[in-house]
Amino acid sequence: MSVIVFAEQSEGSFKKKALEAVQYAANIAERLGSSATAVVLGSIAGAAMQELGKYGASKVLHVADGRLDNFSSRAAAKALIAAANKESAKVIVLSHDVVGRAVAPRVSAALSAGLVAGAVALPEVGNGFVVRKNVFAGKAFADVSVNSEVKVITLMPNTFAVVAKDGTATVEALEVVFTDEDFSITVTATNKVSGTVPLSEAELVVSGGRGLKGPENWGILEDLAGALGASLACSRPVADSHWRPHHEHVGQTGGTIRPNLYIAVGISGAIQHLAGVNGSKTIVVINKDPEAPFFKAADYGIVGDALTIIPKLTAAVKAFKAS
Repeated sequence: MSVIVFAEQSEGSFKKKALEAVQYAANIAERLGSSATAVVLGSIAGAAMQELGKYGASKVLHVADGRLDNFSSRAAAKALIAAANKESAKVIVLSHDVVGRAVAPRVSAALSAGLVAGAVALPEVGNGFVVRKNVFAGKAFADVSVNSEVKVITLMPNTFAVVAKDGTATVEALEVVFTDEDFSITVTATNKVSGTVPLSEAELVVSGGRGLKGPENWGILEDLAGALGASLACSRPVADSHWRPHHEHVGQTGGTIRPNLYIAVGISGAIQHLAGVNGSKTIVVINKDPEAPFFKAADYGIVGDALTIIPKLTAAVKAFKAS
């Protein structure tokens, strides 16, 4: 079974989640006694694609059409299907993010492939092909047996540590015939956040809720995040009230994150919020309400006023780093 993986690039470089997907695909290929081929779309230097060999890709298929620099789910799916047919691929891997969730179902339908969305472990291949994923908003796992000839998997970001090794991938051009219909949705503008680690890739996250009482108090969270080197997030009510930008919203209707450390400040912990963060390795909850539901999911909890606790916590972090 050959394995292909969609390695999403942005402005000529690969984000951590793309490298994680490549590494995951390479590990699957090793279990199957095969090799992993990455598929890269759009404008990017050959040297950058060769670097995917450090994460397990033996080959890269590059679709160089410049129109692919602006994301189109239809065009991306067509390119991935063409790559799968060329390589006779039996396993196709994508990241479980906005792009992967848009492309994977198209690929699955076109190839009559079974789809497992949001995998959190390598598949078991000793007796069939079984993939573990989260279910019930992350409260449980399901082991899904995939019996179709072709299998599509989306990998939940931050599931595995990314480790670079020695290796260089060969790069081949892949010609795909697109139509105007493949680019029927036109991107007119893209607003990108700079200067911070994207929440989907962050290993440390500090998040705030309505318990901070207003946007004027957000500075204390920014100070804590700065001291820790963490990214900032927020609950839905905070984003809906325009205290913080919507790209910081995590939860069932926002982003799903899996950091090593998630500090929730003034967030009650409703099930909708937990659905987006309960994959975190360690959860710390700070809330003045001792009955807040979030304490049941927390590894560590502090009962008290966040406006008093956070400055003291920030001072302690700075003192620890200084020592």
